[in-house]
Amino acid sequence: MQATKLIGILLIVAGTLGLAYGGFSYTEESTAAKIGSLEITVDQEKEVNVHMWAGVGAIVAGAFLLLVGGRRR
Repeated sequence: MQATKLIGILLIVAGTLGLAYGGFSYTEESTAAKIGSLEITVDQEKEVNVHMWAGVGAIVAGAFLLLVGGRRR
């Protein structure tokens, strides 16, 4: 499988997931205070929103790569 077709498929899948879920969240651990050997850490949950235009754009770009990648010169 050519690289452009693989990238096209991945973009279509990522765009579809972005439209279906609307974003994702992750946990970030940071150090709140450090006194000598004592260290206090804080877990913060952060959320990343995926805009609708980004999901649609990824699907369109993926379809374009599939169409162009399939042509031989």
